[in-house]
Amino acid sequence: MSDENKIKIGIVAGEHSGDALGAELIKALKKNAKLEVCGVGGPKLESLGLQSIFDFSILHMIGLVDPILNYRKLIKARKKIIDTFINKKIDFFIAIDSPDFNIGIHKTLKKNNIAKNIQVVSPSVWGWRQGRIKKIKKYIDYTACLFNFEHEFYKEQKLRSIHLGHPLGNALIETKDQICSKLSMDSNLNYISVLPGSRYSELKYMLPVFIEFIKMHSIKNNGYEYLIPASDEKNEATIKKILSNENIHEGIKIIVKSGLSREFFLVSDFSIVASGTASLEAAVFGANPIICYKTNFLNYSIISKMLKVDHIGLPNLLFNKRLFPELLQKNCSAKKILSAVNSLSVRDDSLQMSLIRLLKGKGFDKTSREILSL
Repeated sequence: MSDENKIKIGIVAGEHSGDALGAELIKALKKNAKLEVCGVGGPKLESLGLQSIFDFSILHMIGLVDPILNYRKLIKARKKIIDTFINKKIDFFIAIDSPDFNIGIHKTLKKNNIAKNIQVVSPSVWGWRQGRIKKIKKYIDYTACLFNFEHEFYKEQKLRSIHLGHPLGNALIETKDQICSKLSMDSNLNYISVLPGSRYSELKYMLPVFIEFIKMHSIKNNGYEYLIPASDEKNEATIKKILSNENIHEGIKIIVKSGLSREFFLVSDFSIVASGTASLEAAVFGANPIICYKTNFLNYSIISKMLKVDHIGLPNLLFNKRLFPELLQKNCSAKKILSAVNSLSVRDDSLQMSLIRLLKGKGFDKTSREILSL
């Protein structure tokens, strides 16, 4: 063990959602051990004392093509992380999501017998690119899964894992009136949340489609406001800049604000979301999601051939049923989004509660104790 009985943790979180998960896990670990933490993370991990090796936005990339185009930058970043972990002689490496980036770190550390390798958020091996399971068996010691169906898949493969659960399993559900009172919003208005994503590549493909939907929807729907919850202030500024260059009628009210995704979902009957965690968050908070995905032709051609599941939206995967519309690639158009909104019914409280139950797992305290026992 490390000097002064401190456990040295190396951590990499390349997204805001991963930063939040990493912060909760570090808090739980600190209850059971003295830690020294190094690596890469965002504001939540930095608030716990992490001095990030570099700005974690460097790792914000989507699909298969973007990482290829930025290959040299990513390789350089990964080498810097590995060198730091080896020099620090870390005891545990905790990788949050970003499996394609982190597997190279897992591999190098395992070959050098440096640390126990932990993956938080399972790669989607159950859904596509199942050949990756070989690398998981070889280089990863333990996986903390957000969803129980992932944990069951790992058990079938005889791999060590735990159903950590998803943070949304402990979601606080407030009423529309409560949120509107808190944010000085008009509870008599109707709201639709619009989430094009936090990465520039997502904004490039999704935001123009969503803006076109807003224009079309507003023609026949008075008394609506459109809410865009940005992931952070930088993302907020980028979205506002794009909106300022669009020809949006002055009668259309679009509110862009960072850090309010939960609140915006809670006041919205519907949401238009880029596929991912946002679709799950929308469903939990009652803003029935229309799940959209659009990327460049090459990305989609590769990904679509590897898919092993019938649904891509997390709420649909959890229920194993197409409860919410999925509009992919060519079908992701303003006209089809409008049609999907018109076809959906308003929120179903029983559906929300069933989803929240599915998301509950063993929690961070139990997971942290299992990690320390490895």
